Amino acid sequence: MADGNNPAPPPAAYPLQSHRYAIKSSVHNTAASRRREQAVAIGKERREALMRAKRVCRTPLSGSNESTIEDGDMVIDDEKGLETRTAQAVQELKSSLSSQGKGAQKKKIEALRALRRLLSQSEVPPIEVAIKAGAVPLLVQFLSFGSSDEQLLETAWCLTNIAAGQPEETKALLPALPLLIAHLGEKSSTLVAEQCAWAIGNVAGEGADLRSTLLAQGALLPLARLMLSNKGSTARTAAWALSNLIKGPEPKAVNELIKIEGVLNAIARDLEKADEELATEVAWVVVYLSALSEKAISLIVRSHVPQLLIARLLASENLQLLIPVLRGLGNLVAGDGYMVDSILIVGNSITDQALSSLIKCLKSDNRVLRKPIDCLCRRLHGHCQYSSRHFEHKKLIFTSEATPLLIHLLTSAQFDIRKEAAYTLGNLCVVSAGSTDPPNIITEHLASIINGGALPGFINLVRSADIESARLGLQFLELVMRGYPNGQGPALVERQDGIDAMERFQFHENEAMRNMANGLVDKYFGEDYGLE
Repeated sequence: MADGNNPAPPPAAYPLQSHRYAIKSSVHNTAASRRREQAVAIGKERREALMRAKRVCRTPLSGSNESTIEDGDMVIDDEKGLETRTAQAVQELKSSLSSQGKGAQKKKIEALRALRRLLSQSEVPPIEVAIKAGAVPLLVQFLSFGSSDEQLLETAWCLTNIAAGQPEETKALLPALPLLIAHLGEKSSTLVAEQCAWAIGNVAGEGADLRSTLLAQGALLPLARLMLSNKGSTARTAAWALSNLIKGPEPKAVNELIKIEGVLNAIARDLEKADEELATEVAWVVVYLSALSEKAISLIVRSHVPQLLIARLLASENLQLLIPVLRGLGNLVAGDGYMVDSILIVGNSITDQALSSLIKCLKSDNRVLRKPIDCLCRRLHGHCQYSSRHFEHKKLIFTSEATPLLIHLLTSAQFDIRKEAAYTLGNLCVVSAGSTDPPNIITEHLASIINGGALPGFINLVRSADIESARLGLQFLELVMRGYPNGQGPALVERQDGIDAMERFQFHENEAMRNMANGLVDKYFGEDYGLE
C-alpha cells in the first residue's frame, strides 16, 4: 500500500485497476523522499522534547578539576540583580584582558568563571544581557591559541550557554566559530575539545544556515574524529553535535561523514558496548545518515549495525533510546531490500530478535513507540512484495504475534497509528505477480485478517475525511470482495455497512475516489448481486 503518495489516478474507464497497483507500490516509490522530509521533522520533534534540557551546560565536564557545586554558586532569582551582575561581569572580563604581570592570568580566569556562573546557574540565563554588554568579542579573544586549558574551557563553556539562547542570540556566536572549530583538533585537550563540540552542537541545532556555515568552515571532520574517542562523555557530546550538524535537508554532509575512516566502526562499537546515553546519541546519527544518504544506507545495512540496533530495541526500556533505534531501522528497511533479506531468515537468531522486538513495541501503551513501530512494519511489509521470493518473509511475520496486535491497533488506536497498522495489514495480503500485473492476493492471510476482526477498521477508514486513509480503506475492500474465499467477500462488506461507506463518494469532488468507489459498488453490488 502506498507510503504517502499514491500513483496518479487512471482514466475513469478503469477505476479498479489503479488501486490494485497502489497496494503493490507500498514503500519503494516514495521512501527516499519521505525519509528526507522526515529528517527535518524528526530533528524538530526530538529537540523540542529532549535537547533543550541538554543545551545549557550547568555542571563541569567529566574529568575537569571544577567541582560540581562551587562556593557562591547559587541560583539567582532576582531578574534585575541578575542583569546588573551580568553587565558587571562582562566589564570585569574586559578589564582583565588588559591586565599585565603577576596575577593577570588568575584575574582572567576569575572573570571568566564569574560570567560562566551567571550563564549556567540561573534558571533563565541572562544571555541577551551578556551579548549586549559585548561578551562575545571578548570571549573570542580569550579563545586565542596559546591560552591555558583552564581559560579555554571556561571560555567555551560561556559560549556554549550563549549558543543555547534564542536563534538571534545563537547567531551572535558567528565570530567565534572558526576558533571553536579549531579547538576541536588533536592539539587541544580532550576537555577543551568536548566543550567546544557542545557549543558547536548548540549552534548547529538552530537552523540550516548555521549548519551550512559550520560545514563550510570545516566542522565535520574534527567532530567525526572526536566521536571516535574512547572517553564516553566526549564521544557522546560529539555524536550529539554531529546529529545536529548533519540533519539536513541537504545530503552532502552525511555523504561526507560516512566516508570518514572509523566512523562506521565507532557507531557499531558504541551501539554494542556503550551506556544508553551514548548509544542514544549514536542512534540519532544513524537516523540522519539513513534518512539522507543512499550510500550510507548501503554501507550500514551491510555492517553489523542493524543487528546491534535490533539488540538494543529488544533489551532496552529507555524511551529516549528506543525512538531513534526504531526510526533508524525504519529508514534502513525502506532504503535497501538487502536489509529485509538479512533479518528475515527462518531459523536465524537475528530474525527471532527482530520479531520479538517488533512485538514488544506493538504491545506498548506508549504511542511514541507505537507510531514508529507501525511505520517500520509498513516499510518492512512493503519491501517484502517486490519479488515473489519474499512471500516467505511475509508469511514469517504473518504467523507471528504481530498480526493480532496490528488488528487490535487498527480498531482501537489513535488515527495515525490505525492508518499505519492498516497499511501493514493490507500489504500482508498481497504478493507481487510481476512488474506489470496486479498483485496476487494471499487468500490465507486475507481470510485470517478478516476473521480476526479487521474489516470494521478498514470500513471506518473509508468513512474518514482523510483522502489517503479512505483510499487505503477502498483498496482493502476491493481485496476482500475480489479474493475472500467462496465469493463471500461482498456479503461480508455489506454486513459491515461497507456499501453505505463507499456510497459517500458517489458525488465526491475527488474524481479518482469517486470513480474507485462507484466502480466497486457497480462491479460487486450491481443488478446481479444476490442472485444464485
